Amino acid sequence: MKLGHWSLSQPLGNGYGRVAAVKRGRGVILASLITIDDLSNEDILAILDDAELLLPAAKGEVYLPLLQGKLLGNLFFEPSTRTRMSFEAAMKRLGGDVINLGDVSSSSVVKGETLYDTIRMVDGYVDIIAMRHPRQGAAQYASDSAEVPILNGGDGAGHHPTQTLLDLFTIRQAHGTIEGLNVALVGDLRFGRTVHSLSHALVRFGCSLTLISPDSLRMPSEIIDDLQALGATITQSENLKAAVPDADVIYMTRIQKERFPDEDEYQRVAGIFKLSAADLAPSKGGMIVMHPLPRVDEVAPDVDTTVHARYFEQAFNGVVTRMALICRLLGVAVPQNAGTNGGES
Repeated sequence: MKLGHWSLSQPLGNGYGRVAAVKRGRGVILASLITIDDLSNEDILAILDDAELLLPAAKGEVYLPLLQGKLLGNLFFEPSTRTRMSFEAAMKRLGGDVINLGDVSSSSVVKGETLYDTIRMVDGYVDIIAMRHPRQGAAQYASDSAEVPILNGGDGAGHHPTQTLLDLFTIRQAHGTIEGLNVALVGDLRFGRTVHSLSHALVRFGCSLTLISPDSLRMPSEIIDDLQALGATITQSENLKAAVPDADVIYMTRIQKERFPDEDEYQRVAGIFKLSAADLAPSKGGMIVMHPLPRVDEVAPDVDTTVHARYFEQAFNGVVTRMALICRLLGVAVPQNAGTNGGES
């Protein structure tokens, strides 16, 4: 299949497995992040360490223009709030700037411009691209087309590796480690790209997974096979309350109406899992509740004021982890004294 002839109607494969993301462009070695498997465990920990150093800059407490003169292209072909805005905030907090594709309906996409042509065009304008696309495999396709790094901000029901990094950062903040924890992933495990990426990362750090979903929304079998090949301890269940006492992390997800081809199928599972403050009574004191947001009714508002709620901090952590990731892909070192004004090393 020639790159210039790809269209939305063409299948792109399942998108799983390690990809060769390192390539030469504009005289330097650049790396795209398409799946979490593009990063080793050591890479992940190094990015989380850099994110810790960048927290004061992410909060606006210091100005650290590490990316001054650099430009990020935000190409979001489907709706986004947190991912798009946190990429923009990350770039601007570090002195860089951003150009946005804007509303797809007012772009050349509606004139029939191919993804290949869009990527090659934006590639000439920016130093790095963050992209979200409704088609699984589109981020890898874009990486094959571009010379600048591509950051996958979600490709259909495939992967969301930058979300995984902020999730891991949030877990490490709460527990001091991401190793050997008991994690319950709840809700839409079939279409939920956040849990697809996160599950791979968690088992690499020795976590045990309880996968809680209705039968129709179970984790895809190919992902289960991958996780078990890594030696993962996996329990599948439809009982959320039974998982609460032993969990270190409960990761709730929304049942995604937009992923269902059939309205009746969606209605059969809508609202099936709901977590309230009362449900958390038997939980460990240090257990945390996470959610990639937006939520509908799966996490009740009364959970917000408990010691377990971490989803709003989780959303903020999208800024600091994406700051660290952009620096890494652009070859910009994060100074050890980044928490002080100037951050000169």
